[in-house]
Parts: sequence; structure tokens; C-alpha cells
Amino acid sequence: MSKIKLLIIICSAIILISCEDMIVNPAESNLNVEDFEAAWNRVNAVYPYLEYKHINWDSIYTVYRPRAEQSKGDEIYTVLIEMLGELKDMHVHVKTAGGRSISTYYAPRWIKDKYAFNPIVVRNYFDKELKITGEGTIEYEIIQGNIGYIYMGTFEGDYLTNFFSVALDYVRNTKALILDIRHNNGGSYQNLVTVVSRFVTSPLEKPEYYVLGELIPLPPFEPQGSFQYINPIIVLINGVCYSTGDIFPDIMKQVSGVTVVGDTTSGGSSGSTYSALAEYELPSGKRIYVGTTDWRGNDGLPLEWIGCAPDIRVEQTKSDIKAGIDKQLEYSIDLLK
Repeated sequence: MSKIKLLIIICSAIILISCEDMIVNPAESNLNVEDFEAAWNRVNAVYPYLEYKHINWDSIYTVYRPRAEQSKGDEIYTVLIEMLGELKDMHVHVKTAGGRSISTYYAPRWIKDKYAFNPIVVRNYFDKELKITGEGTIEYEIIQGNIGYIYMGTFEGDYLTNFFSVALDYVRNTKALILDIRHNNGGSYQNLVTVVSRFVTSPLEKPEYYVLGELIPLPPFEPQGSFQYINPIIVLINGVCYSTGDIFPDIMKQVSGVTVVGDTTSGGSSGSTYSALAEYELPSGKRIYVGTTDWRGNDGLPLEWIGCAPDIRVEQTKSDIKAGIDKQLEYSIDLLK
């Protein structure tokens, strides 16, 4: 074999090895160990429920550090997702380079009720089309028997702040009201304040709220808006209600004339605040989301893992929905007749 041919083969092999290394382990992901260390330290510094959940975070380090050292390229995502999944917290996410947020955990009650509600089935109980506002996040109408119905699909954005009054004005003369938040995964606390303030007739103390372990005093809920709705109210919940969807029914239980019906919410009370953001950038530029706050229920306990239990439990299954039956809504209507 000629020296030139041999040189060509050697150079080709070097190029192929280099290309393979570039595919498996891009230059920008050579900070896998640093990312792991930063993620572990972030949780250790800010996450409010390590002791509450009896998580030995030091032992988690010893399990996952070797995996981080051995990871190549995007394999670190799997390490981060599984390590953060040990927190068993639906507020904890990993963000990809493209901005996609990957959940690290789904609560058992969330999984159980995932298919146990469908807004299309809800329509079987109305003799007219539901009105819609807030970019489709709020649906409302009056059920036969003069019972108002408002569905709030999310507490995200500013939909409730801007549009809840439209729906409430429409049902203001009803004899009773159903506030349906099933499958509401939470969102802005300000939206919660907007809604609660329409049903209180005197100041109502807010639950305890901690940021990085420090109790933050919050002013009470005060009556707001052009009128207060004071007739009987049912708040409908299920296992997919989460975060602000846990907090809202727990607060509404303290309002006169309110009954909470359905099934226990998922239980997620960590979150974020402007003073202690949950989103955190790792050395490589990857991002994780780890809650820094701790919302308590009216019993003083974290809502995390516990959730809000209904006053009246009505189970509902995927089979009910497939049959076109909404047992929770049916029960609520019968209770208010």
C-alpha cells in the first residue's frame, strides 16, 4: 500500500471519529457535569419540600453524579429529568434548547382523572350553546332551573382578570351558581384574587404563603366589583386541578354558601415569584424550573401532595365520559335544584 493511500485512510478515520464525536457530544454540551452540579445545588438551595417529603437529597447526588459524568451530549437531559423527578412535583420541569418544557412527574390523581372530564359532555346538560369569552378559557350559560354555570379552564394569563366579570354579570340573577374548574392546571394568583373577591362580603384572610422559607404577609381578600354574588355556589373539582387549581377551591371553602364537589385535586403548591424565580439557567444555557414558594391550605399544611378534598366526593371515570355522562355535574345540578 502506498504511503499516500495509507495517509488518506488515516485521515478519513480521524475525520469519521471526529464527526461521530460531534454527533454524540456537541461542543456546547460539554458542560454536562457542571449542569448537573448546578441543578442539584439549585434544588438544595431553594426547593421548599425536601424535608416535608423526606427526600435525602445528598443520596440522590451520589446516585446521579456518576450518570452525569458518563453522559454524552443530550443524554444529560435524561439524567436531569430523572433526578428532578425524584422530587415528585409537577411544578418541576426541564426546558429543551428549543424551549419545550418537559414534565418530570405526573401525580397519581392527575393520571386517574385525565380522561374523566370532557367539556363536550358538559354541553349535554344545556338546551343552548354555551357562551365563550377570554379566548375560549371561560364558558358560561344558565342551566334549566335558573342555575348559573361558569367554566374556568385556566388561571393563566389575564383572562379572568379581564373577562370573568362578563360571565358573572350574565348569571347574576340566578338562584345558584356552579363554578367548574375541573382540569384547571393553575396559573396566576391574581386571577384567583379576581374571582374570589366577587364572592366575599367581608375581608377574608389569605392562607400562609412562604418564599424561600420566609412567611410573606398577604392582605386579606376584599369584596370587589359592581356586585357580590351571595347565592349558593358549588365549586366543581377533580384530580387534574393543580397549583392555583388546588388553592382556589381550598380558599372558596371558607366563603359562606360554598360547597366543593367532585374529587380531590392533584396537590401542587410550589411555584414562582418575581423575587425568587423558579426558572433557572444552567451553565450550558439549558433551563430548569424548580419551585421556590410554599402555599399552605387553610389547615396550615402544605397543599403539596395533599391537594384540596371536596366537601362531597363524587367519583367520575373515563367510562362515564365515554357514555356521555357527567356524574359530578349531574349531582351538582340536583343539589342546587
